[in-house]
Amino acid sequence: MTTESSADSDGAAASFGFRKIDRSEKQGLVNAVFDRVADRYDLMNDLMSGGLHRLWKRALVDWLAPPRTGARPFRVLDIAGGTGDVAFRIARRSPTAMVTVCDINAAMLDVGRERAETRGLSAKVSFVEGNAEALPLPDGGFDAVTIAFGIRNVPDIPKALREAYRVLRPGGRLLVLEFSTVDVAGLDWVYDTFSFKVIPRLGALIVGDDEPYRYLVESIRRFPPPDRFAEMIRIAGFGRVEHRMLSGGIAAIHSGWRL
Repeated sequence: MTTESSADSDGAAASFGFRKIDRSEKQGLVNAVFDRVADRYDLMNDLMSGGLHRLWKRALVDWLAPPRTGARPFRVLDIAGGTGDVAFRIARRSPTAMVTVCDINAAMLDVGRERAETRGLSAKVSFVEGNAEALPLPDGGFDAVTIAFGIRNVPDIPKALREAYRVLRPGGRLLVLEFSTVDVAGLDWVYDTFSFKVIPRLGALIVGDDEPYRYLVESIRRFPPPDRFAEMIRIAGFGRVEHRMLSGGIAAIHSGWRL
């Protein structure tokens, strides 16, 4: 199994599952994966995290601490959050929050729009189709940018981080929730066994195909470890960069500010 990361700076080739592909091909393959799982995306996250993703997303919103009051809207951009799960949490937490969800996958956005309507949150949560590497949004328009379990699927991660910096106002904040590197002895073996043996089989049962789930497991293993990813955030221009490990390192939240 290859351990090459799609975030490598040379960008010559990135791993997709057990294959190697050019970075230029990765986005189309990622889109195909999420087209197949869009309507069961939350169930997918339940399978991959044992349901813990719900607690981790709550921790993300807790650390963001959107204001309870304010004279102006608190504008948040949620990147790669097509189904709206994080956006809805922020919108419910803060009366002043106005959340824009930007996702490259139209199927995921369709699910999010439908859920926003059902939840009565269409006035507070809007949806825009766009690429994280070239956000169709103005400079300095947001107080915060969040991205949960999406950054590892971006072909050019440094470029996406620079785009997040661009759309933040001075004093704005980036928060990234992503699967990480297990740092508890014994838990790493259990997690690897669950990931590579159990998750693809469950995926085959649920959507009739194990390939999307096999790719998602592989993408987690290729993602940079926390210290390396923190350095990527700093290189993109952010200050006061820090991270918090969750559940023995299964996931981590990274924070950075546009100072």
